[in-house]
Amino acid sequence: MTHTLGTPPIRTIGRMTTFLFLVIALAVVVLAAAQSQQPSGSAQPSVPLIRSLEGPDLYRAYCASCHGKDATGHGPVAPSLKATVPDLTRIAANNGGKFPVERVRRIIQGEGVIASHGSREMPIWGPVFHQVESDVDRGYVRLDNLIKYLESLQAPSRKT
Repeated sequence: MTHTLGTPPIRTIGRMTTFLFLVIALAVVVLAAAQSQQPSGSAQPSVPLIRSLEGPDLYRAYCASCHGKDATGHGPVAPSLKATVPDLTRIAANNGGKFPVERVRRIIQGEGVIASHGSREMPIWGPVFHQVESDVDRGYVRLDNLIKYLESLQAPSRKT
């Protein structure tokens, strides 16, 4: 086999092409694996942020589709979910008559997982609420107002 100076033999070109193909394939696999490792709620800030800071408006925009307009867990999306959507009017009653503000805050922000739900189906709203608008993060205001609204929806305790 003869070849001229300056041009690599065909075997070398074939090995280089194979090596380059393997490097690219490995990069694609690594990138795909890295993306699949991200939590499902991590890309959620693409959900549009409503302008209102009011609890009832936030509830209608982000919660009512699953929990229903009356917060009893019968929203239009509820039948399609694996887990039973909780009745948000019974939070205090299910907690000895006291509304657990910090627990509710953690759940909305995605920091608390409800054991009875198994895997988390509820969206993580913390990143959505904390989207910066006009150089101001009003996430805590939104969160506090939504929690106060949920607390206002609590049904009186049933006496048995």
